[in-house]
Amino acid sequence: MKKKLILVAAIAFFVAQTWSRGQENSSNADRNYRIPLIGETAPSFTASTTNGQLTFPDDFGRKWKILFSHPQDFTPVCSTEILELARLQDKFDKLDAKIAVISTDPLYMHNEWKKALEKIDFDGKGTVQIKFPIIDDENVRVSQLYGMIHKESNSTRAVRGVFVIDPDNIVQAIYFYPNSVGRDTDELMRMLSALETTRKDKVSTPVNWQTGQDVMVPYNPGKDNPVTLNNPPAGYYAPAWFMWYKKAD
Repeated sequence: MKKKLILVAAIAFFVAQTWSRGQENSSNADRNYRIPLIGETAPSFTASTTNGQLTFPDDFGRKWKILFSHPQDFTPVCSTEILELARLQDKFDKLDAKIAVISTDPLYMHNEWKKALEKIDFDGKGTVQIKFPIIDDENVRVSQLYGMIHKESNSTRAVRGVFVIDPDNIVQAIYFYPNSVGRDTDELMRMLSALETTRKDKVSTPVNWQTGQDVMVPYNPGKDNPVTLNNPPAGYYAPAWFMWYKKAD
């Protein structure tokens, strides 16, 4: 009888420990959400914003979309980023791109943050109007959809991500930044320009490529009659047989 009691107690202890670990793992798993990868469809959501209700990314139609996440309103680094994005709105429009910013603070905080930012003369270049929406994600549902909540970060604050989404609503580029380092808008615009160029012309861009520079082609430009390095067709050149460039128009 005593042995049976000891056995039952041991089983009960094992079950309790297993359940406890399961709960802990479940809790941790609940804070680890998968990031949509390059080539996958961007998750859709509907949410309130400073510009009214938004269904993302569908409401932006056949545009490029850039989704910025911020952990909290009124944070200094994020404030500089939003002001710079606002200053570049016309340039993003010329690149046929729409911006949406998301934070896990409530909408009324977004509205207060926006009003405060629009009064700031940032870098002595004057005040700016913030035309893009700031999305209310107080329930962190959108941050979860985009894998921006995980166990190594605050469970209610999204990590600082950037998702570049093409006109077909496919994720084409992903960036993540620490809270202490501001994002580079020049690099973002360079990436967007490169993505548009490679999509339209079926080419690639080399290291440090800038808009208007020569591009690379993933084939020998001779097609059915391959050419050599010494006799490239007009408009092409190659430093090596596997590195063919096409001159910019």
